[in-house]
Amino acid sequence: MVGFLLRWLAALVLVFATYNPTQWNFVRWVQGNWSENLPMISLSGLLLAIGYIIYLRATLRSIGPFGILLVAAVIGAFLWVLIDNGILSLENTTMMTWIGLVALSFILAVGLSWSIFRRIITGQADIDDVDE
Repeated sequence: MVGFLLRWLAALVLVFATYNPTQWNFVRWVQGNWSENLPMISLSGLLLAIGYIIYLRATLRSIGPFGILLVAAVIGAFLWVLIDNGILSLENTTMMTWIGLVALSFILAVGLSWSIFRRIITGQADIDDVDE
């Protein structure tokens, strides 16, 4: 459980660093400082890209597109219940943006952790094909 939480925390940092509703994110930094900080922007963008490649590759390999849709559907149904019960409101766009970012990070964390979950639940290990 701690391993999943750490993977989710890392995914939250990755997603929130890229974009969030505040002024403290990569997208806004690039928009305001493109000409002055191009080398640092390039380095930061490459580091973010590496993070996304690691998470997206692991997610696509472990749960695939159908799994991503299934996790997103479960999150969507959960949000629908919260909205239907008046706990959340669609009118607060900033809150919905934060929720969408948290949901995206959760999908990435599930994808990165799925092989571990599967091994715990079924006792079967996933092994990648290795060329010898």
